[in-house]
Amino acid sequence: MPGDDGIAQSTPSPAPAGAGDAPPRTRYLRQFELVERMRAYDPSLDENLINRAYVYATAKHGSQKRHSGDPYFAHPIEVAGILTEYKLDAATIVAGLLHDTIEDTEATRDEISVMFGEQVADLVEGVTKLSQLEVQSEENKQAQNLQKFILAMSRDVRVLIVKLADRLHNMRTLHHVPNPAKQRRIALETLEIYGPLARRIGMEKMARELESLAFHIAFPDAEAAIHGRLEQLRQEKGANVSIIIQTIMDVFEFAGIDARVFGREKQPYSIWRKLQRKSVEFSDLADVYAFRVIVNHPDDCYRALGLIHQTWRCVPDQVEDFISNPKPNGYRSIHTTVIGPGNVRVEIQIRTEEMDQLAEVGVAAHWRYKNESYGFDEEQAAAVGLDAREATRSLLELAEHGGDLDEFVEHAKLEMYQDHVFAFTPKGTLIALPHGATPLDFAYAVHSELGDRCIGAKINGVERPLRTALRNGDVLEILTADRAAPVPGWEALTKTGRAKSAQRRLERAARREEFSKLGRELVAHALHRYGHDLAETSLNEAAERLGKHDEEELFTCVGEGSLKASAVAVAAFPGLEAQVRKDEKRRPMEKEKAKLYVRGGDLTAGVALHFAEDCTPIPGDRIIGVQQPGKGVIVHTIDCEALGELEKDPDATWIDLDWTQTAMHRTLAVGRIVATVENKRGVLASLCQIIAENEGDILNLRLAKRTIDFFDMVFDIEVADAKHLTNIVAAMRTSKAVKDVERVRG
Repeated sequence: MPGDDGIAQSTPSPAPAGAGDAPPRTRYLRQFELVERMRAYDPSLDENLINRAYVYATAKHGSQKRHSGDPYFAHPIEVAGILTEYKLDAATIVAGLLHDTIEDTEATRDEISVMFGEQVADLVEGVTKLSQLEVQSEENKQAQNLQKFILAMSRDVRVLIVKLADRLHNMRTLHHVPNPAKQRRIALETLEIYGPLARRIGMEKMARELESLAFHIAFPDAEAAIHGRLEQLRQEKGANVSIIIQTIMDVFEFAGIDARVFGREKQPYSIWRKLQRKSVEFSDLADVYAFRVIVNHPDDCYRALGLIHQTWRCVPDQVEDFISNPKPNGYRSIHTTVIGPGNVRVEIQIRTEEMDQLAEVGVAAHWRYKNESYGFDEEQAAAVGLDAREATRSLLELAEHGGDLDEFVEHAKLEMYQDHVFAFTPKGTLIALPHGATPLDFAYAVHSELGDRCIGAKINGVERPLRTALRNGDVLEILTADRAAPVPGWEALTKTGRAKSAQRRLERAARREEFSKLGRELVAHALHRYGHDLAETSLNEAAERLGKHDEEELFTCVGEGSLKASAVAVAAFPGLEAQVRKDEKRRPMEKEKAKLYVRGGDLTAGVALHFAEDCTPIPGDRIIGVQQPGKGVIVHTIDCEALGELEKDPDATWIDLDWTQTAMHRTLAVGRIVATVENKRGVLASLCQIIAENEGDILNLRLAKRTIDFFDMVFDIEVADAKHLTNIVAAMRTSKAVKDVERVRG
């Protein structure tokens, strides 16, 4: 749509026929072709409805053009075509045809309701409300529209499916957008939001294409580097693929198992994600090549697993049974990793044809005839483990109770990126959680009230700390208090966005006074920076200008991060606006002013606050404070090795901390990276180029150790936050010249 990705542009009239400079027109589905596609899976189709919607869309969009030069109505027609590939019902296809008409033409919801029915009008309106979901500088706008998106899709999953098809066609034609910065923004948004949402409802095929197209535009150098490494891998290990396939087929034929076996190469974006998440090099990834075994019956899956384990040694703790314990999006399969030919680790997935179909298209696999009509079979979907509403329930709770908008976006993304571990209640109810989840996450997955009152847990009958990471098969009994209260240190004790959001909500209620005190300090600092004293300043008028009832509400909003202290300074002294705007850009962290960057409910006023030299925390790291007599509070990363010794100090007090909005959005920090690279010409230049392309600023560089073949290089890089530094590390890992690269602590 013209307002969505900036892909369309409106012109007063079509280009003259035969114009020499007109771009070639892309072929799009004709009316009869669209109808024939649908009749192939829905013989009872109301053809008149589809024909009327097709004509209506082309008439309403009229002479509008896309950047490619194609008529704009080609876009909704292609969106409808994508939806037919998933065999969706007529109302969904019509919504695909009309999804841009309300926003971009004179069409109205009432008109669509009269002509095509209330169900279609609801779907079109739902998609229309999502049309401004953009990653942009106005972060609150992104969060607000992401909330609208989740609320709309929770009411009818078809809204999400139409929006995904809309985004997929826009990604396929994104190269026509003339602005490279806009292309990259749209690609990043696709990687962060649309790909994960498609995977959330099991639409793996859709997610893969979205991510592949977006990765090519957002990180072209990384993609090229990974393709280069994959080509090298094909030359070195390509022969193993055919050997493994033939060996499996021979073993199965002898055992009487009918199966299809094929090898697949992981997509570059999937490899990039693993390089980001894990501290491994490209050569250490076990499943760059993976094999899929497709059999006829679920029983054959387990027979096949046994035969494979008899043929090759399995890797301990690398067998996952998603048939017995399906993922929340309905995915079912058995995964195992074995030591294959050439002593190479090989991942193998075993599933039936039905499971394979569900794994590819997810919720879309459950459109079928029921009660003489064609539509979504919710009961059948739930029977195989895919409840579309349940799959998005935790996201819906975040949208309704997510609190601060920045926090909401952070927690929603946590919920969308999940690999699973399975645990059980004492009564045997299965609870799926992300890897690394804790008992507190488990409690919230069972019921929000249970999470709010959680104070401890028994795992397999033994009381264990709340920081314990859960393992497959654990049975948990949650210990509760009489009333709801935040758990001390909950930031380090939670993995899921749902638990983090709920604990933050409890903490917000309990710490309102602390927010007020913190806000007062921040406002005092802001005023002092511009030559004014809080004690001599009345802020009642400033509060009124900012829509707050009084000074206390003003301070609270500043303390919780929903209002900037600089905005208060401008409201109190309007003449400061130009100076404040100039200062809004990120500035280097001043470590001696740690209180500007770190906050915590148990911090004592007047106590000195310092960053630990053992681990050098930067914004985005998970942090904790340790207070010792005579030393003040030392801020450590949660994984700092020094914490082990500090646990033995009986006089040490542990304080849960997090980063302030100033730290996360208005500062630059220095992260240190050490890279072991090949000792050859041009390596330093290539690494400096990688860092620059990922918007890092090298402040210092030195050679730490040198041998004939390799040398260690230490980089001090100015970055926005820990995620920024992680992206730079992942980008460096794609270089063939890099043997190892890690962030250095201390």
